[in-house]
Amino acid sequence: MEELFARYHELKQLEKQIETELDSVRKQILELYPGPYTVESGAYKCTISYQERREYDDQLVYNALPDSSIWRLMSKTDTTKINSLLKLDVINEALLNGTYSIKQIPYIRVQKV
Repeated sequence: MEELFARYHELKQLEKQIETELDSVRKQILELYPGPYTVESGAYKCTISYQERREYDDQLVYNALPDSSIWRLMSKTDTTKINSLLKLDVINEALLNGTYSIKQIPYIRVQKV
């Protein structure tokens, strides 16, 4: 059993190292190509695109909702829950105007060609 625990611990440490290195390489790529971009280098193709993500303000959303019982469905602003409530027509998009900011999130995709 100790061997199993040791292996698990070893793999978790490796995972942390890989995530740290990935973050570093990601930052370097974004410094070289800050905007939406597609570039090929050797056998690899890198595509950088941006996705819009809404970041909601808890207090603004709470104040915008017509009924406090709707807030209880969310308990805090979670984009997934808000999107579900929008799809179910529990709330409408007009209620949420001004309760969020839009953040551009870079997405990097590297493929071997």
